[in-house]
Amino acid sequence: MLLLTCLKIFAARIIDVSLGTIRTVFFVKGKTIEPFIIAFFEVLIWYAVAREALNASGNTILIGISYALGYATGTFIGSKLSKILVKGVVGVQVVIKENADELIKELRDNGFGISVIELKKDYEGQNKDMLYIQVNNDKLKELTKIIKNYDENAFMVVNETKFVQNGLIK
Repeated sequence: MLLLTCLKIFAARIIDVSLGTIRTVFFVKGKTIEPFIIAFFEVLIWYAVAREALNASGNTILIGISYALGYATGTFIGSKLSKILVKGVVGVQVVIKENADELIKELRDNGFGISVIELKKDYEGQNKDMLYIQVNNDKLKELTKIIKNYDENAFMVVNETKFVQNGLIK
């Protein structure tokens, strides 16, 4: 009986914490309806689990361990699921040697929209180009691979983008 209770608590905590993680990611991305719906089910599950855990008789340390393991596992699973379920856009800034025409052509041939800004005299006194790219986060690995194949030492900054209007996004 105790083992069954521990398993129920562990499984339910995985579900409610995963939902909480996904809810938080949706909220940060500026969504409102999805977090509202998820929060309802998250707290409903949490309430049932907390009630079960507090009313359980027997070895309470096993209940506590099950509760904590479910929380930790739910955090891990929720972060993995949020990357799959919550689509987003990232802004990528790449500082690269001047006249990166070959790279720019390859990126555009692969469907990436790019703005190029000329940079004058960096700290080493060299002129460079900055590529500014908005891309769906599931295409970031492809973009990074192309850039690294061209220049392994390219300086890249990736930022979450909350809102994008117009332009070309792969």
